[in-house]
Amino acid sequence: METDVLIVGGGVGGCAAALAVGRAGYRAVLTEETDWIGGQLTAQAVPPDEHGWIERFGCTASYRRFREGVRRHYRDHYPLIPAGRVDPLLNPGGGWVSPLCHEPRAALAVLDSMLAPYVESGAVSILREHRPVAVETDGDRISAVTVRDLRESGERTLEARYILDATETGALLPLAGAEFVTGTESHTETGEPSAPAEPDPRNVQAMSVCFAIDHIEGRDFTIARPAQYAFWRDYVPALRPPWPGKLLSWNVPNPRTMETIRYHFDPHRELPRAFSGLWSYRRILARDLFEPGAFASDICTINWPMIDYLPGSVLSESEEENARHLAGAKQLSLSFLYWLQTEAPRPGGGQGFPGLRMRGDVTGSPDGLAKSPYVRESRRIRAEFTVTERHVSAALRPGENRAERFRDSVGVGSYRIDLHPTTGGDNYLDVASLPFQIPLGSLVPVRLENLLPACKNLGVTHITNGCYRVHPVEWNIGEAAGSLACFCLARNTAPRGVLHNGRRLEEFQKRLTAEGIELEWPEDLRLEEGDPHIHAIMSASDLGRRSPL
Repeated sequence: METDVLIVGGGVGGCAAALAVGRAGYRAVLTEETDWIGGQLTAQAVPPDEHGWIERFGCTASYRRFREGVRRHYRDHYPLIPAGRVDPLLNPGGGWVSPLCHEPRAALAVLDSMLAPYVESGAVSILREHRPVAVETDGDRISAVTVRDLRESGERTLEARYILDATETGALLPLAGAEFVTGTESHTETGEPSAPAEPDPRNVQAMSVCFAIDHIEGRDFTIARPAQYAFWRDYVPALRPPWPGKLLSWNVPNPRTMETIRYHFDPHRELPRAFSGLWSYRRILARDLFEPGAFASDICTINWPMIDYLPGSVLSESEEENARHLAGAKQLSLSFLYWLQTEAPRPGGGQGFPGLRMRGDVTGSPDGLAKSPYVRESRRIRAEFTVTERHVSAALRPGENRAERFRDSVGVGSYRIDLHPTTGGDNYLDVASLPFQIPLGSLVPVRLENLLPACKNLGVTHITNGCYRVHPVEWNIGEAAGSLACFCLARNTAPRGVLHNGRRLEEFQKRLTAEGIELEWPEDLRLEEGDPHIHAIMSASDLGRRSPL
């Protein structure tokens, strides 16, 4: 099978790259390991992590079309109450993690519809349930990628002039013999104040296997006791600074201050308050926004600190080890649900919420868990340029309201440097960063000429991955990579030639701007408005009138 651009990985970045290739008039093949494209938005069941300006600026035009498509999907197909139907900032879940919390299937429907014109025309072909297993190289170029059909166990070889690694783990990098980094770099290598003295390639952020629940009072949906429940019920993370007791508990460290806080959990009876109410935290359907009787309960996605898996990762070269850790992460998530149903302290006394029901229909999986783990940290290319803590940290750039300005910007993003506890024993690192740009140099590998990162695998460090890993940034990375591949095909040049040729770089940036990709932030940013939790749960009529904090 031959194509112009091969995109391996059908997550957020992969879908954005496919849209860019189709829009440019080239052909693309998009492969995806599950039967759902969309990655974080769908198969991983992670509502969008976004900054506070997202409704006005700070993302690409196509990502904005996706967001509006989600709202239109609910207006067209769901029995919204009149206030919800006319709310321009409709948040179907009313969750406070994001101003647009929604069900995975809604995102899937919108992504399928956005890609449909290119799929129907033959410009984009999607191979679902296909996993990369081998890469052929010719010098400093990739000539082909072999993928395995997970349904039929057959294999096919895909040839393309440009290869985009949009996998969640940077899976093509070791297969291609590419230069890459995993885990923590040393302070000596990156100059980052928060980096350790010694590197540790196995020290990565915890992954999580998410799931969805609702709650029916008076019913008992308690699952069978998970095989590893005894282990996880008594598990105490060994972290620096210390975790405040057992992982399966309402007591957790505040990621920003490391002070112990106690989460509140009471289905249908809590305010949507940041860092307090867990029921509304990642709620993806709020029944009060819909006609009475339409839904028996709210629906919530569980992506909480209690399911962060710390014993290992899925970035090993050993498939056996990866499978073992994925199975362990699933056991942790099932154990947490069982703990919630049977032993979790209730606000009014007593234990357990047996009315909590796992919603496998929401995640599209027979075991009730998300189809894919939420992998926060990928293998990362060694790039022509690497973004470090000094480029984006607010503390290291006092008095500034924007991060380092890059002449080769191909997009923008904003999020805190948000590192979850790690497999190497580090507790949270959650500090302010400044609104940043995505430099083209971070998309260009140091050696390979036709491989581009299109996910979390660009030239960032373990630390800056913490702010470059969220949904709108990954979308921008993928869209920029897809556009870059097409620009190089049209100009008969290479990504390195665009990066180091001022005229071509300017031409490429003009093309990105014409496609609706923002390259700069406004000069007059008010940083407090960019906090992702400030506006997350407010409707249009509520904004400016009442605070969620």
